[in-house]
Amino acid sequence: MSCSKIIFEHKVALAYMLYILHTTGQCNLRCRYCGGSFPEEKMPWKIEYDINLLKSMAKKDPEMNVCFYGGEPLLNGDIIKKIIKRVPAKKFIIQTNGLLFKQFNYSFWNAFDTILLSIDGVREVTEFYRGVGVYDSVLNAAGTLKSLGYNGDIVARMALSERGDVFRDVMHILSLGVFDHVHWQLDVVWSEMWENFDRWAKVSYNPGIDKLVEIWVRSIEQGHILGIAPFQGILRRIAFGGENPPCGAGKDMLAITTDGRILTCPIAIDEKWAEMGHIDDLQNVSLKAEIGDSCMNCDVLKECGGRCLYAHKERFWGEEGHRKICDLSRHIIYSIRNRSEELLASLKIGKITEKELFYPEYNNSIEIIP
Repeated sequence: MSCSKIIFEHKVALAYMLYILHTTGQCNLRCRYCGGSFPEEKMPWKIEYDINLLKSMAKKDPEMNVCFYGGEPLLNGDIIKKIIKRVPAKKFIIQTNGLLFKQFNYSFWNAFDTILLSIDGVREVTEFYRGVGVYDSVLNAAGTLKSLGYNGDIVARMALSERGDVFRDVMHILSLGVFDHVHWQLDVVWSEMWENFDRWAKVSYNPGIDKLVEIWVRSIEQGHILGIAPFQGILRRIAFGGENPPCGAGKDMLAITTDGRILTCPIAIDEKWAEMGHIDDLQNVSLKAEIGDSCMNCDVLKECGGRCLYAHKERFWGEEGHRKICDLSRHIIYSIRNRSEELLASLKIGKITEKELFYPEYNNSIEIIP
């Protein structure tokens, strides 16, 4: 994966591909694991900087990709339209809950290379965590896009919590026929430690991963790839390596808040370790927050890359809890690593292509390590 360069004078030369733009800190949902909107004093609900600065950045970086993020980014849809019109990014991406889908026409949606829609699996799980009616709204959005001929990448963006079942929910999403890929993010960053996390990991998550891997491998051997993004991303890292952390924070990804702060991580809106500078003062932007400590000597570092930078830094569950989450990462990585030779053999005999198998082709904001 090649990266273009932006030269920030006097400080450091950085190679970036993905710019995550907060369009607002406001959200129209209050999910159980998230809590809804960012406080307005921490993340203003409107962009306060001159968006022509983004145009200037794009001139320095012809490979620039832009992902719109929130809050719920569509609550400030007018600024999204202006940025798409004015900023010559190579690709546009959006992460949205889909509730405002009908307020925008097909030409708006067709501007996006990747559309990530938040859905947590089966109806009862999605609506327990995200609210009544959300499940149908997301399926309507994805189904309408497909029916209109949208040929970009539609990704189901799952949060996997205690009521979730990774096998059931991933297979359900894939069975709907409207999502090209699915990824999941474990609800272990913002929430209190679950009462039965150890049991859930042993009885539900790890066996579910094993079943998913078996089905995924069998489908590839038959010439068909199920779009399970973490599996594909891990296999890509086995074959080619990648950035640490896997999201590319501070490497091939940076975030820009509505008030113009440049962060290594889009959810670290109040953490000093994440601040790299300000969009008004690009010459003084500098890297921060590398993955460190025990991760550097870990036997799965190549695939894991330190997992989530925010979780790595904040460790809300303490050291013991952090290790528990690492154990889940290790399990999924071993599951793919143990089958990697036969998976790569499918390439050699021509049943599938590298482009199909090694996803994502570029950093499109999907979760590689849940």
